[in-house]
Amino acid sequence: MYRAADAPVGATVTNSVRSQGHEQRTAPLPPTQQPAADGVPSPRSRETSGSGARASAPTAGNVEPKPAKPRDAFFDNAKYLAIVFVAMGHAWEPLTDHSRLVEALYMVVFTFHMPAFILISGYFSRSFDLRPDRLRRLVTGVAVPYVIFEVVYSLFKKYAGHDPSQPISLLDPWYLTWFLVALFIWRLTTPLWKIVRWPLALALAIACLAAVSPDIGNDLDLQRVLQFLPFFVAGLLLKPAHFQLVRRREVRILSVPVFALALAAAYRLAPGMNSAWFYHRDSAQELDAPWWAGIVMTFALFGCSMVLTACFFSWVPRRRMWFTVLGAGTLYGYLLHGFVIQGSRFWNWYDHPWVTTPLGEVVVTVLAGALVTVLCTPLVQRVFRFAMEPEMRWAFRADAVDVARQRNVGATTTATPRSTTAAPRS
Repeated sequence: MYRAADAPVGATVTNSVRSQGHEQRTAPLPPTQQPAADGVPSPRSRETSGSGARASAPTAGNVEPKPAKPRDAFFDNAKYLAIVFVAMGHAWEPLTDHSRLVEALYMVVFTFHMPAFILISGYFSRSFDLRPDRLRRLVTGVAVPYVIFEVVYSLFKKYAGHDPSQPISLLDPWYLTWFLVALFIWRLTTPLWKIVRWPLALALAIACLAAVSPDIGNDLDLQRVLQFLPFFVAGLLLKPAHFQLVRRREVRILSVPVFALALAAAYRLAPGMNSAWFYHRDSAQELDAPWWAGIVMTFALFGCSMVLTACFFSWVPRRRMWFTVLGAGTLYGYLLHGFVIQGSRFWNWYDHPWVTTPLGEVVVTVLAGALVTVLCTPLVQRVFRFAMEPEMRWAFRADAVDVARQRNVGATTTATPRSTTAAPRS
C-alpha cells in the first residue's frame, strides 16, 4: 500500500506546508491497494475480499465500515494495453514466416508484454501472507480457474483440433493456463521472498539454473515458472516511487528512441534468431545452444524486458480512459481469446493468401485487438464469473475470527440507538 514518507518528529509547520506543496506538484500515484487485487491480472471489481472486510471492521467508536478505496486507473490501463499486445502477438505468430517486419514486432512485443503483467502481479502481491481469507482468494481466483480451463482447453484441442491423443492432465498445462500455475506458485512463495536478503539475485540464480536444466520436464510448466520468476520478485520489490520515475517526461521522450532501437535490432536479428527464447519454456540445450547460452540469455532478456517494460509503463495513461474499466477483465480476455487463437490454427484461417499481404496483416492485428477488448467487457465478466471468480463459500469453513467479529458488530449496532446519557434517578 502506498504510504507517504513519515515526517520527522520535530518537523515544523512550515516544513509541513512545504512538504504538502511538494506532494501536490509530484502528483503521486493513487494507493496501490485495490479491492481483492491479490496479484491476479484482473482483480475483482465487485465487493472487497475478506482482507478488505478485515480492514474495514468497525470498532467501538466507529460502527460504519470504511468505504473501499477506488481502483487505480493507471494499473487498469496498463493491464488492458498489455493484454491487447498479448492478443496481437498471438495473432502474429503464423505471419512471422511471411514478413520480417511482423517477426520483428513479434519479438519486441514478446519481450515486454508478459513481464509487464508479471511485474504488476508481483506489485500487488506485496501484502500477501498465508492468512485464511487470502488463501481462499488464491484458490478461488487462481487454482479453480486453472482446473476448469485446463480441462476445457484439453477438450477443445481434442475435438476441435481433431487430436484424440490429447490427454486431460492437470500436471501438464496447455497453452495459456501455464500463467495460472505460475501465479499460484509465485504467490505461495511470496513470504519467502520477503525474508531473504537478496531476493532478486536469488530469483535470477534460480532462473539461470532452470535455463541450463533440460531435465526439469513439462510438469506444471516449471521451466516457465522458474524463468519468469525474477519478474514477479522484481514486482514485489517495486514501490510507488518507481512508477513515478518512469512517468517523468524525460523518460517518455527517451522511450521513443529506445523502442525504435529495439525494433531495428529485432529486424536485424529476426532471420537468425530463435524466437523460442522469448517464451522461457525451454532450456538452452533444448534450443540446440550451449549450456552457458542459457545463463547469458537469462540476464540479457531480463535486462531488455525490464527496459522495454519501463518504456511501456511510461506511456500508460494515468487518468481514466474509455478502456480503464476493461482493466478489471484482463484475465477473462487472456483465457478466452485463446480459444479463437487456437481455433484459427485448427480451422486453417491463415491459409488464405490475402492474410499474408500487408493489408491482411493489418486486418489480423485490428481483429485481435477488437476481440480481446470485447472479452474484457463487464458483460463477458458477468457471464463467465462462475468459472473465473467463483465464491465457493460452501467449500470453506467459516473463519472463527470473522464470525466473532460479525457477532461483535451486531451487538454494537444493537446497542448504538440506546442513549449514552444516564437517566436521572427519581
